[in-house]
Amino acid sequence: MKCLRTSSTARLSPRAALTVLFLMLLLSLALSLLLGAVSLAPADLLSALANPSSPTARILMHVRLPRTLASLLAGAALGAAGVIIQSVLGNPLAGPNIIGVNAGAGFFVVLASALWPASLRALPMAAFLGALAAMLLVYSIAKLTGASKLTLVLAGVAINSLLNAGTDAVVTLFPDVLVGSSAFRIGGVAGVSMAQLRPAAVYIGLGLVAALALRHEMDVLALGEDTAKSLGLRVGLMRFFLLLTAAALAGAAVSFAGLVGFVGLIVPHAARLFVGGDSRVLLPASMLLGGASLTLCDVLTRMLFAPYELPVGILLSAIGCPFFLFMLIRRKREVAQG
Repeated sequence: MKCLRTSSTARLSPRAALTVLFLMLLLSLALSLLLGAVSLAPADLLSALANPSSPTARILMHVRLPRTLASLLAGAALGAAGVIIQSVLGNPLAGPNIIGVNAGAGFFVVLASALWPASLRALPMAAFLGALAAMLLVYSIAKLTGASKLTLVLAGVAINSLLNAGTDAVVTLFPDVLVGSSAFRIGGVAGVSMAQLRPAAVYIGLGLVAALALRHEMDVLALGEDTAKSLGLRVGLMRFFLLLTAAALAGAAVSFAGLVGFVGLIVPHAARLFVGGDSRVLLPASMLLGGASLTLCDVLTRMLFAPYELPVGILLSAIGCPFFLFMLIRRKREVAQG
């Protein structure tokens, strides 16, 4: 587990680092509400509250606010899921999109959309079941074969491809699902409605609470299976609960944000630079940084090519792919050096 720990001490105290991340999150939320195709001034927010029927108020309530909440919830959920997955699997290369968790959620969402097209409430549950199935499949393969951590990632990539093929098959057999499927696969929060967010927010809220409640157990697991057992931790049961929590978080995020990639991989590593590897601080830091990062990336995709918009998934992939390759090469060198 040394690879999951930062070797240097954090420059700020945990409280100061969390405060900085919280302020960063507030700034990103403000920018998300104010910037876009129609830029608003801070005074417009107050006038919208005073006159809820004004055009500005409608833009805020029906476009900006759902989009801002969506990026906040998805970023926090994927950041926390990334910490859990990397901790439980003991692998810094693991992330919801790398090992097929997002793809499993996406496959089940597309399948549910084909079978129950009118039910928005079915999507978070379908995404959760798909994410859990993919995660347990990858974990079972690693457990049965005794594969190395690098092979675990490769198995996840293979399962990811298989699940994406399943998604393509569903879209082919049910052409009506094709509407919006391209945006779903790229990932983004444009056009998200409050009706989509409400059921997913319940899963994310419960998942974040559960993750925070299990922070100490995550650190005990990081000490190794034998040590964790000697300290009285029921290792198998705790791993299952943690994977269940990560599946709920990643699946709920995918249900409305699509196959947003690399947040769960990059954010935990970036958060460790602020607070170190202690899960009791790392987990809330990743939630804050995940929400702020995804929100800021969404703002950038609105502004970089205005009046055109890019899905935020494109920007995240442009950032995440080089980062993953860097981590892969560094991990390979660490293994070669013993």
